[in-house]
Amino acid sequence: MTDTREVTCLPFQKRALWVFVWLGAAGASLAAVRMAYWGKLLDVWLGIGLLLALLGIAGLHGVTARVRADAYGLHVRTLLRRRSVPWRDIADLRVYLQYGRHQEFRRVSLVRRDGHKRLLPLPVDGGHGFPDFDAELDALRAMHRRYGAPESSHVPVISYRTAGRGTAVWLILCVLLLAGAGGAAWSVPGTASYEQEWQEATPCTAGTPATERRECLTTLSGVIARTEAGQYRNPSWLYFTDARPLTRLGVSREAALGFQPGDSVELTVWRRDVMEVAGERHVWREHVSTSGSQAVIAALCALAAGYAGARVMLRLRGRRLADDEILPSALPFAGALVGTALWLLPLTYRHPMALPTSPGTITWAAVGSLATMGLFTWAWRATRVHTPGAAGAASVKDEEVFLAARFLEHTDYNPHGFGTHIVLGSGPPAVTPHPGPGRFAAQPIPVERLTVTDVRRARGSDGDSVPRSWHIAELNDAGNPVRLAAAPANLTRIIRELRAGASAARLAGEPT
Repeated sequence: MTDTREVTCLPFQKRALWVFVWLGAAGASLAAVRMAYWGKLLDVWLGIGLLLALLGIAGLHGVTARVRADAYGLHVRTLLRRRSVPWRDIADLRVYLQYGRHQEFRRVSLVRRDGHKRLLPLPVDGGHGFPDFDAELDALRAMHRRYGAPESSHVPVISYRTAGRGTAVWLILCVLLLAGAGGAAWSVPGTASYEQEWQEATPCTAGTPATERRECLTTLSGVIARTEAGQYRNPSWLYFTDARPLTRLGVSREAALGFQPGDSVELTVWRRDVMEVAGERHVWREHVSTSGSQAVIAALCALAAGYAGARVMLRLRGRRLADDEILPSALPFAGALVGTALWLLPLTYRHPMALPTSPGTITWAAVGSLATMGLFTWAWRATRVHTPGAAGAASVKDEEVFLAARFLEHTDYNPHGFGTHIVLGSGPPAVTPHPGPGRFAAQPIPVERLTVTDVRRARGSDGDSVPRSWHIAELNDAGNPVRLAAAPANLTRIIRELRAGASAARLAGEPT
């Protein structure tokens, strides 16, 4: 890594990867022998061999991966492909965050001048497995600055909260949910017809023709031989003596526990399906979906699609932001959708087919629609992208005001990042670990050392602990860079007080 003329990134823990490769070779041999000599196409050992073979392919892909940078550009080698990209065609090298179940992976994303993006196979940081990730990334960016023209001076970090993340997943989810809503809505008339026919079905009589007995209710007698109550998602069964009128019947777990062996029961059959089992101790009825429940499912799918669409819309609104800048949260739209569900779901459940003309229902729908319009208007305004420094600030006089803000670096006035608020007013600005009142445990801010160099929106490199709506002030603390995070209005107010305090300190230090 000390040779600036060439940088090479190799896989970490190659011995472990080679172990996977040899296990894969052994698994492939096992699968081949099992198929060739025993003729087994579906076998446990064959499945184990194929699984090990896939593991070996993954290990071989990791072993053969290599990224090398020289004066020409980046050279990437993988198991099946080799490619080179000159520095003049590379716009930037970024950190791309991928999220596993319990850990966060950092990878390097290459951005070309034409806008295409590609993840490099190396270096990769899985949180604890690759300590040289930062050093290798710094070396690659140094080579880029030397032989190319990077677009950013800092290291952009692309996370799930930033503008540079793709919208394909949310767009596909929105389309699937809309399709589900359409399918559920399409089934509402059929469900309503089935429900009505079941409610209007009458018992069969001796004079009922054989061709019409399917539509009437037939009663059959039986004796429970035994019950089987399934655990978790396993089915539950009722078994009948002498397999009369049928061998077994799938029921709920409560029904399997409610009936006992030897119970005499009557089965109600409609359209060749057992709809009810009635005994002295328990009665089980087949669940019949209602049109109202289907309409509620359609409405829920549509509301969920609305949230996915809101995520897509927020990314479209932030398309002019830098890729590593934090987007506003979609929670206001989620709140608007929840508020809509409070009046829409009861309405669709009670009136799944059409909106009746009763005054009460029309008033309910009109008031709910107006509330939804208000909620979405508020959500649209709450998710606007605010320009840093555009928020106004009220002056601070003698009263003490505790503003939610925090320094992101460890400093002598913010040891170990303990501060959560900044107090302004009667005394000098100070960092406190509480929202007041009182200046208990407050650490005064040395305003004479601080100089504001820039105010910007939050980026992915600022961490997930910074709220999406906050802005970042970059300060110079006697030569050390320090970041201060706060809401736009609070940040403007704090910066004004810091500048006023610094001016007063300089005036006090000048000779008279």
